[in-house]
Amino acid sequence: MPEFNAPLRDMRFVLHELFDAPALWARLPALADSVDAATAEAILEEAAKVTSHLIAPLNRSGDEEGAQWQDGQVSTPIGFKQAYATYIEGGWVGLSGNADFGGMGMPKMLAVQFEEMLYGANSSFALYSALSSGACLALDAHASETLKSLYLPPMYEGRWAGSMCLTEAHAGTDLGLIRTRAEPMADGSFSITGSKIFITGGDQDLTENIVHLVLAKLPDAPAGPKGISLFVVPKVLVNADGSLGNPNAVSCGSIEHKMGIKASATCVMNFDGASGWLVGEANKGLAAMFTMMNYERLSIGIQGIGCAEASYQSAVAYARERVQSRAPTGAVAPDKAADPIIVHPDVRRMLLSMKAMTEGGRAFASYVGQQLDLAKFSNDARERDTAQTLVALLTPVAKAFFTDTGLESCINGQQVFGGHGYIREWGQEQLVRDVRIAQIYEGTNGIQALDLLGRKVLADNGFALRQFTGQILDFAQQPDAPYSAQLFDAVQRLEDLSDWLQDKAATNRNEIGAASVEYLHLFGYVAYAWLWARMAQVAGHKRGEDEAFYGAKIATADFYIHRLLPRILSLEQSIRAGSASLYGLSAEQF
Repeated sequence: MPEFNAPLRDMRFVLHELFDAPALWARLPALADSVDAATAEAILEEAAKVTSHLIAPLNRSGDEEGAQWQDGQVSTPIGFKQAYATYIEGGWVGLSGNADFGGMGMPKMLAVQFEEMLYGANSSFALYSALSSGACLALDAHASETLKSLYLPPMYEGRWAGSMCLTEAHAGTDLGLIRTRAEPMADGSFSITGSKIFITGGDQDLTENIVHLVLAKLPDAPAGPKGISLFVVPKVLVNADGSLGNPNAVSCGSIEHKMGIKASATCVMNFDGASGWLVGEANKGLAAMFTMMNYERLSIGIQGIGCAEASYQSAVAYARERVQSRAPTGAVAPDKAADPIIVHPDVRRMLLSMKAMTEGGRAFASYVGQQLDLAKFSNDARERDTAQTLVALLTPVAKAFFTDTGLESCINGQQVFGGHGYIREWGQEQLVRDVRIAQIYEGTNGIQALDLLGRKVLADNGFALRQFTGQILDFAQQPDAPYSAQLFDAVQRLEDLSDWLQDKAATNRNEIGAASVEYLHLFGYVAYAWLWARMAQVAGHKRGEDEAFYGAKIATADFYIHRLLPRILSLEQSIRAGSASLYGLSAEQF
C-alpha cells in the first residue's frame, strides 16, 4: 500500500523562506500573541503525524468499503470513528476558528498547509471536517450572537459537524430556482420543508449532531436569487443551555454511489417541517452562504494539490525502483538488467511537471492564505481592501486551476506506473477517481472561469487584475529577479488579452464564455511563473546551505519557465480565435 508523508520541508520553505510568515504574524496584533515560528512548527509537526500515521492508512480501506446507508442512517468505513475521535482531540476542526468561541485562531497561511496534508492523506476523511470549518465560518460571520454561542463551540470542538445544503434536483448552479420553503413560526423559528441533493456529510456516525446550513425561500420572498434566505437546521434540536433535545424532522433519504471519494457520504437530505433559525437577514442568504462557499472553493482547490502531492510521492518512489530498458545515452546502472525508469526523458517530463505544478500550487495557496489573513487581521484599511480585492480575484483561479492541474498530475502519476497504475493496490487509480470530483463540486470549474473573467476582471475594467500584475512587475524590476524577461512578457500578454476581451465582449457577450476557461488557465500559469521566480530567487541566495534542496528548487523553476509557461502561447491563440467557431453548428447538428 502506498504511504503518504506530509511534505514538511517544502511547507517550511514556503511559509518561512518565501513569505516570511512569522514576520507577518508578528505585525498583526490579532495574531502576534497566538502564533510564531515555534508554534507553527509544532502544529505542522503534529499535523504531519496525524495525517500520515492516523488518517492516511484508512484511505484505501475506506475506498474499498465506502460509506453505507441503511434505514436512513449512514455509517462510515471501519476505523473512521476511532480516527475521528483522536483527530478532534487535537482541536483540528477549529484550527483557524474564532478563539472567542473555542477555535484556535490560527492564521489561514498555516491552515492551508494542514488542509493539503489532510487531502493528500485521505480526501474522503478530509471532507467531513472541511464542511464543518466552512459552516463555522459562515455562522461566525453572519449569525446572531445567540446562535454563535450555541453552535460554534461544539462545532469547533468537533463534537458537532456542519453541512452545506444548497443543491436541489432541478437547481444546481442556478440557485434562484430552489423550492425549499421556510414558514415563520410563532416562536421565531421557521418550519423548513424541501429536499436537497449532493450534500457532503449530510449524515454520518462520527458526531453527535450535524448542523445543516440550508438555503430556503420565505413565503413573500422575491423571485430568483434575491429571494433566498439561510437557515441553521440541526439534525438534533438544541436546548437553550446547549444540551441536545429531540431529533429534528431531518432525514437522509439515500446516499450516492460515486466514482470516487467513496468514504465520504454524499446524501439526499429531506426536511419535513424541520425547525430552523434564520442566519443573517431575510432574503440575503446567498451572500451569507457564499462566505462558506468561498472558503470551500479554496479548500477544494487544495484537494487538487494534496492528491497531486500523494500521486507524486508514489510515482517518484516507483520510478527510482522500477527498471526497464536503458537510458538513451547508455547504461546508468550497468550492474542491473536495465536502468530505473527515472532516467527516461518522458518519465522525467511527467515527474517534473507534477513537481513544478504541485509546488507552484502550494506557493499560490499560501499566497491566497496570506491575503485572507491580511483582509481579516490587518489594522491598515488600505491593506485590508487590497487583500480582499485579491482574494476575490484569486479564489476562482485557486479552485479551478489547482483542480484541473491536480487531475493532470494524478494522471501523470498513474502513467508513470504503466500497467500497474491501473491496478488498485498501487493507489494511483484511486487518486485519479478521488481528485476528479474537485473539478465539479463547489461550483464547476467552468463557472469559476466565468466568475474570474466576467465578474472579477472585466466587470471592473481590469482594476483587480492590475492590483495583482502590479506585484509581479514590481518583483520583475528587482536587479536580481530571475526570469524577469519571461515575467514581463507573460504579464504583457495577460493584460493585453484582458483589454482585447474587454473590447470584444462589449459587442458580443459570447466572447466571455468562449474564452473563460483558457483565460483562467493562462492566468494560473502566469501566477505560477511569478511564484517560481520568487522561489528561485530565494533558493539562489541560500543554495550553499543545502545544494540538494535549493538546487532542486532552481532546476524545477527552470523547467517550469521553459517547458510549462509556454503553454500560455497556445492558450492566447485559442482565445483570440474568438467565439464564432463555437456557434457553427445548430443544436441538431451535435
